[in-house]
Amino acid sequence: MTETEHDEAPGASVARRVLRAAPGLLGYVVTIVAAILLWPTSLGGCTTLTIVSGHSMEPTYYTGDLVIARCGEPEVGDVVVYQPATLGGARIIHRIIGGDADGWEMKGDNNSWVDPFAPAGDEVLGVARIHLPKVGLAAALLTSPLLWLSLLVIALAIFTWPSATDEDDDDEDAGDVPADGPGADEQPLAVGAAP
Repeated sequence: MTETEHDEAPGASVARRVLRAAPGLLGYVVTIVAAILLWPTSLGGCTTLTIVSGHSMEPTYYTGDLVIARCGEPEVGDVVVYQPATLGGARIIHRIIGGDADGWEMKGDNNSWVDPFAPAGDEVLGVARIHLPKVGLAAALLTSPLLWLSLLVIALAIFTWPSATDEDDDDEDAGDVPADGPGADEQPLAVGAAP
């Protein structure tokens, strides 16, 4: 019996292969679960990411907060994200203060008035589940056209700006005298030599 056969328990190689494959398998599982949980409603999923803008939900949410809403059965008292058909795609995040699935009565926590909309059915995108304070500020920065335009200008400047080696090549080319040009058969004078 060799030393390796003696040291390994039966089935040890199978266990090692399973342990080596576990991190990769775990990565796939986490990716699939994250995709299911974060698949947006705009693509037929169940999750809506909303960056709060304005003061209507203070002190519950402030401008720049990120709220993750998931589909579900809303109830009076829930904060929901809804998208009135008459607003052309704009989303509102407010609290349900009355009504039912045929038309909810909505109000911002900081507002003294009730919303003019009564969302029902598909207009209600989801119930607020997770609140991430100020995370939306970073997300808003990343989606800013000004940021992307600035990065594009910087990239173009770096790409088109002449490098030091380009300038050295230009200097060498300017000092070269063609072999068949004027003065090609003249010999340079040595310093201090008579002509």
